[in-house]
Amino acid sequence: MNLFRTKSIEQSIADADEPGRKLKRSLSTWDLMIMGVAVAVGAGIFSVGAKAAANFAGPAVTISFAVAAVTCALAIMCYAEFATAIPVAGSAYVFTYATMGEVLAWIIGWNLILELFTAAAVIAKYWGIYLSKVFALMGVDMPPAVNIAGVDLYWGAFLIVAIFTVLLVLGTKLSARVGNVFTLIKIAVVLFVIVVGFTYVKFSNYAPFVPASQPTGGNDGADVMKQSFFGFLTGAVPAQYGTLGIFAGAALVFFAFIGFDVVATSAEEVKNPQKTLPRGIFGGLALVTLLYILVSLALTGMVSYTQLAEAKNPTLTTAFEAVGNTDAAKVIAFGSLIGLTTVIMVLLMGLARVVLAMSRDGLLPRALSKTSAKRSTPVRLQIICGAAVAIVAGLTNVDLLEEMINIGTLSAFVMVSLGILVLRKKRPDLKPAFRVPFGKVLPVVSAVLCVYLMTNLAVETWIFFAIWLAIGLAIYFAYGQRHSRLNEKFASAKAAVAGNAAMSDKAAASDKSGDDEDSLSKV
Repeated sequence: MNLFRTKSIEQSIADADEPGRKLKRSLSTWDLMIMGVAVAVGAGIFSVGAKAAANFAGPAVTISFAVAAVTCALAIMCYAEFATAIPVAGSAYVFTYATMGEVLAWIIGWNLILELFTAAAVIAKYWGIYLSKVFALMGVDMPPAVNIAGVDLYWGAFLIVAIFTVLLVLGTKLSARVGNVFTLIKIAVVLFVIVVGFTYVKFSNYAPFVPASQPTGGNDGADVMKQSFFGFLTGAVPAQYGTLGIFAGAALVFFAFIGFDVVATSAEEVKNPQKTLPRGIFGGLALVTLLYILVSLALTGMVSYTQLAEAKNPTLTTAFEAVGNTDAAKVIAFGSLIGLTTVIMVLLMGLARVVLAMSRDGLLPRALSKTSAKRSTPVRLQIICGAAVAIVAGLTNVDLLEEMINIGTLSAFVMVSLGILVLRKKRPDLKPAFRVPFGKVLPVVSAVLCVYLMTNLAVETWIFFAIWLAIGLAIYFAYGQRHSRLNEKFASAKAAVAGNAAMSDKAAASDKSGDDEDSLSKV
């Protein structure tokens, strides 16, 4: 049993052309760029920055966004090199399978499912909540959940997941067109927030730019579980702000950048991927980073971070209400709703593509990888993913696992960054259209930064992550390892070798028997 057997790049590309399991290449550079913005600019831009400023970094949350953006950019460079060398669905899972082996590929695929499934479920639930807020602003009482037999049912989550599941079944290009319209609307809303926000900026609110570190309270069990894993390992007293607060804030706002690895999962549906993928991914990342930094500057300039910290759940709305502009709350609520809409679409698509790649390889049931002959989309799989996301989002308290999204993404980033070094050593003959500059330096820096951001996530997040990995490994050894197509090929080759050896032994025995008979006849 070889756990680190690798799948060749040529075989991955050949599998992507298998009849009945193919995807259609229909996406352009513009589509990819908008897709990146669509999945990254969600409600997070209206809330996660405020939380990071209030609880971790203060006005230095701008630096937190910059650190997260640089980390993401370094990892995305590695994704771009891989994607131009192996332009098939599956993203980090496929890249790891080609470089580091099957069991590590399974772990990364399992973590991508964690990231995409949890993110889609969390955001679908929030979409329903924001929808009720928009109705409330219009004077209509529409509760986000209805109680049925003692269970709260978040009906909005079911609605939005159902709509985009249908669109994705009908075709990736159609979904992209609908996503483009929503994305342009939410960019306009974000620009409105930035322009209006800067009219209320007071430079005194930026001081101190990096607040002094201060303890968060005691050392009881709850505090330990909520503190960063880095702080737990070093024995530091749970604290907030200061230099470490900037990195803790970066680990939190990294949630706002998770979309760009999802874009890489669409490599198999991109026209001319060698040129289109790098341009689309980096163009989207540059635009998103600029918007995030401008929003964070407007936010922390409007009100003091201490005022944000007094709010139970600070958002951009908190800042506008503090300066007396309640009308902006309506625009922000609408922008949040629009922002979440496209995020759900891209996450649902990415989730189906990762599962599709894993099922092609037999690590998950092969029946899941079948695509529609008419529309070239994985109809059955997309419906299964949509139904699972809708059920979890509509019936559970899935938002408790919000940080799991970040740790799943960062773990994939680490493997992809290190995988580039392995790929270059194993396949020096490959000439991808994009290569990460400065040789081995940037991939190593990317891996180190991602690991460090992972250690800045809460202790309880690491515990949940360990449980998730244990479940994944149990499934792999119970099903995936035995049903792997690579395992079947290895088994066939081994049987062929054994058969040839047996035939050789038989032939040798026959020759020996003939020789013995000749000797006897001579006697």
